[in-house]
Amino acid sequence: MVAVRGGGPDGAQGGPGTGGGESGGPGRPGPGPGRPRPGPGPGPRPRKARRPRPTVAPGDTTRALPRERALVRALPPLLLVAGICFDMLTPPEFTASPLFAAAPLITAPFFRLRTTVATAAVSCAAMLLLRLSHRVDGAADVQVITEFLTMLTVGALAVVINRVVRRGDARLASARSIAEATQRAVLPQPDPRIGGLDIAARYEAAEADAFIGGDLYAVQDTPHGVRLVVGDVRGKGMGAVAAVAVVIGAFREAAEQEATLEAVAQRLERALAREGTRRDGLDAFEGFTTAVLVEVPRGDEGTVRIINRGHPEPLMLRADGRLCVLSPSEPALPLGMGELGTWPDRADQSPFPPGATLLLYTDGLSEARDEDGEFYVPATRLGGRIFPGPAGPDSLLATLVDEVRRHTGGGATDDLAMLAVRRPVTVGD
Repeated sequence: MVAVRGGGPDGAQGGPGTGGGESGGPGRPGPGPGRPRPGPGPGPRPRKARRPRPTVAPGDTTRALPRERALVRALPPLLLVAGICFDMLTPPEFTASPLFAAAPLITAPFFRLRTTVATAAVSCAAMLLLRLSHRVDGAADVQVITEFLTMLTVGALAVVINRVVRRGDARLASARSIAEATQRAVLPQPDPRIGGLDIAARYEAAEADAFIGGDLYAVQDTPHGVRLVVGDVRGKGMGAVAAVAVVIGAFREAAEQEATLEAVAQRLERALAREGTRRDGLDAFEGFTTAVLVEVPRGDEGTVRIINRGHPEPLMLRADGRLCVLSPSEPALPLGMGELGTWPDRADQSPFPPGATLLLYTDGLSEARDEDGEFYVPATRLGGRIFPGPAGPDSLLATLVDEVRRHTGGGATDDLAMLAVRRPVTVGD
């Protein structure tokens, strides 16, 4: 049987933690797999209240905060007004050309070409009219001509910058479209109802403008029941995406063909071993995938079978708010590390009553840190909370994504994949 650590509603209020043993003792789960767990002791130390930070990923100018966006839009006209006032209120030897030159340069990256050209024209006209009104002698004419040519040059540069930025935006939009298509092909969104279960999945990439990385999930309705996998492939970039495709492809095939969940895990092990022989260098030797495989047997009304290969432990949220951490009875190495030792996989069985929700996730959730270095502990945060109804799984995942963004201030350093499965309450339950 799977080792179950339960918690009650008071875990959400900072009382006895949800990570205690079956006796209900205090404690809290560690932030991720393989981390030492503290023994019984006082609850988590109180945290000082602080104002939440912006939830915008670094470098993501397309999702700027409204205040920043308003400031950027207001800068060009403010510079023009400031330049006009400065030139009118100061002696002729002072010039507002730097202010007039800055207006089109600031406009170029953030506005359309038409707005950039208009701002450059207004800057040139304002500078020329103001300087002519201060003209005193022939020497001043030379200065006026020089400043006007400078403004024309700055305006031309602003137009060039605008075109370069717009072309970059177009290429980025194309890359996003390709990434979205890749995500739909490799990580398709599962149907909200599969095999009589309510399903929801969520993927959040840590890198701005990225859609897919090394985290994975899949759901398959098979003759043996509904089978699921959530995993985390070592590495980043296209190599990790290729490994994700290998794992998911092997899982879908094995889930249909193999009679037991243990056999599915062994098929994934062999698939990763074959993939490793095709890679060169470091990845061929050190590639691995942490994963948790789940089976909800067909025709069964109260159990779930789980194999955990070095992955964060699933959580079981019961309908009354109680929470259980489903720890494996025996620790196991991640997939792809069979060269270090072989042993038979053994699925642990745990109760899965009607109304309960099973949460599978990657370490992007359990190892998300705030500015003080404290982990986001989902078992502590979710204890005592209820997400009822068919929309419960989706509501649960949306809540977790929002809380992780607030916890990290929008600066997550790892991808996050989550899968929530709810057994609905039927008549007679």
